[in-house]
Amino acid sequence: MKSSTRVRFAPSPTGFFHIGGARTALFNWLYARHSSGTFVLRIEDTDAQRDAPEFLDVILKGLRWLGLDWDEGPEKGGEYGPYFQSQRADIYKTYLQKLSAAGRSYEQDGAVFFKISGEPQTIHDIIRGDVIRQDEKDFVIVRSNGQPVFHFVNVVDDIAMQISHVIRGEDHLSNTSKHVELFRAFGVEPPVFAHIPLILKSQGSGKMSKRDTGALVEDYEAHHFLPEAVRNYLCLLGWSPKDDREILPIEEIIRLFELSGINKNNARFDEKKMHYFNTSYLHALAPEIFCKKGLEILRQAEWWESSIENDYAVAVLRICQEKLRSFGELPHFVSYFFQEDVFFDPATSAKYFRDGSCFDRIGEFKSAVAALETWTELDLENLVTRLSEEHGVRTGDYIHAVRWAVSGRSVGPGFYAMLRVLGQDRILKRLRSAETMDISV
Repeated sequence: MKSSTRVRFAPSPTGFFHIGGARTALFNWLYARHSSGTFVLRIEDTDAQRDAPEFLDVILKGLRWLGLDWDEGPEKGGEYGPYFQSQRADIYKTYLQKLSAAGRSYEQDGAVFFKISGEPQTIHDIIRGDVIRQDEKDFVIVRSNGQPVFHFVNVVDDIAMQISHVIRGEDHLSNTSKHVELFRAFGVEPPVFAHIPLILKSQGSGKMSKRDTGALVEDYEAHHFLPEAVRNYLCLLGWSPKDDREILPIEEIIRLFELSGINKNNARFDEKKMHYFNTSYLHALAPEIFCKKGLEILRQAEWWESSIENDYAVAVLRICQEKLRSFGELPHFVSYFFQEDVFFDPATSAKYFRDGSCFDRIGEFKSAVAALETWTELDLENLVTRLSEEHGVRTGDYIHAVRWAVSGRSVGPGFYAMLRVLGQDRILKRLRSAETMDISV
């Protein structure tokens, strides 16, 4: 059953989808879901010179990617579209007439001004407590070109849409006394305000801008971050469940989310922590979901060929999940499983194999593995243990040398799992090729 709680996210389509805007949308969405209320999406597109369709598409795509569904709007194609201020001119004219009739507006130089009361305005804010502000000058509500101003349409829409709670960034607090004046001029009690803390950049000081690393939602999608991980991290920029837990299912966050739990202090964006959340979510994915997503990404790789067998690709993915840090690095992480030629990383060669002893280990392993009749991870592990004992060297010496020979890398999935999936024929071919290489650096 729907409650009387009604919140809104009201972006302007004038740029990219900034992480601060996404966090504002998320907090509104969480509160609506927590209180069984309504989440309204309203596009503030009255500035025709700055608005662009492509920016709107970025916002809508970003919201859907994060799973932030809205609850009402003009229905189109079986789903709700957002409200557009550009389509609500008649409503604004009606409310403008109300202000004129009440003696609270006047024209000057072709523009319409709102006549302030001159009285201090008390802003009741759930997060910041009571804030008292006073405006000293009348302000424009309709420009001389007939275009209504943000302050006016924002308040009119909140009244018309019966918005109960306005949850927005702290930077809007300076505007709120104007909005309170307008609400009271219309004879309407202002909604409950909750001005959430700013997001500061990782390095230095100041508000995070679209130019800072990690600031754009679309970049996370492009780099194959998991939306659940990004959403979880954004929840913690200014709010916490108060029990030191961080990685939480969204259902749990919805249950716990209260506006009173939002911190007054500004939140600092931590790029490393965002990556940590993403890796944690990736490792926790059900294997079948991980493989499905992984296959989608691999098929976009430049080196992918249609002849690659699906079962083999799935086998590769299954052994990589616990080692992978992000889907974005997946194509490079597994490329040697699918390409005939192995790229040998010079840094790895210099680190492990300058003295050439690796070729002894490669030759010994090649001879032994060629005679191996069964090809399980246990068989391969027993073989390395036996070689280590026979030649008086560490098992790690074989593991490092052979991993390098067959993959060109110093890290990857579990060593024995990697050998099992590559298969005996590929392993022997690559060991023979590696024996003849000049790795001097």
